[in-house]
Amino acid sequence: MLWEVQDPRHALDGRFGFSDEESAGRWVAAMLDEYWDVRIDSCERIVMSGHNALAWVGTPSGRLLAKWSVAPERFPRLAEAARLTSWLHGRGLPVSAPVPARDGRLQVEVDGVSMGLQREIVGDLLDTADLNQVRAAGAVLARLQDALAAYPDADQIPALAVAYKPLTTRITDWLDSRADHLPAAARDTLRGLVTGASPDRLPWQLVHFDFRSANILCAHGEVTAVIDFEETRHEHRLVELARAAILLGTRYHNWGPVSAEVRAAFLAGYQSERPLTPAETGWLDVLLPWQALAMVPPGDDPTGWRPSALSQLPRP
Repeated sequence: MLWEVQDPRHALDGRFGFSDEESAGRWVAAMLDEYWDVRIDSCERIVMSGHNALAWVGTPSGRLLAKWSVAPERFPRLAEAARLTSWLHGRGLPVSAPVPARDGRLQVEVDGVSMGLQREIVGDLLDTADLNQVRAAGAVLARLQDALAAYPDADQIPALAVAYKPLTTRITDWLDSRADHLPAAARDTLRGLVTGASPDRLPWQLVHFDFRSANILCAHGEVTAVIDFEETRHEHRLVELARAAILLGTRYHNWGPVSAEVRAAFLAGYQSERPLTPAETGWLDVLLPWQALAMVPPGDDPTGWRPSALSQLPRP
């Protein structure tokens, strides 16, 4: 299991209908043989998250990853994410491009399953203790956003975000409805930052929106792949930048905030590719504490989101 604490065998049966690992491996082999004309030597590992599963398989031409979903409401998004990733790969972005099936489809839907196939990319999850990797990740996010802004089929991505609202309204609504567990002084400070911000004229575009360690592979100080475009949506690029800076250390369990040094290195890497305007810098000073405060849990805080968020607010 990636994110959940649950018996994987129960999930394999209850969610995907396989009595054991061997039957799941045989099914994966049959799917790849029939639709991709790929014969596998072994199914080495299966991980699950929600109603999605990912299998590492060995083939004569190298390791591949087969990813499938049994959530039909997600199928249109998966198909568009595969098209988008293929397009980004063609523009030289470090992504894990889908391997076309024998009929050319990038995502195969059959018998209540949507499956895609990718080649394994060498790399480990982004290590936020390595500031070279952190800066490289920031630079890649800037290039990725530039490419996403130019994607010609952005209107085909099924909407995930709510209808557009000015950032001042969004943050004020959040303060009014979802921040009661935060100290009153913190809420007042953020409200003051919003009141003093310049008019919201930030770019609104397609963004990845899940840019964090769990979805960034690195090797030799470079980003080898940004993965998992299933949360792609239209949003302000600076909202994504702030969110990524706050959540950069996220992996799968017991994750917490990164240090101020890591955030600074990430933002410096971003600005090495796309310097911010004065207006954007001003808004980032609002968005960073907003995203940090949004991560503070209402109860116990074992990984320290509250002190990290409060430290990002300007002192009176």
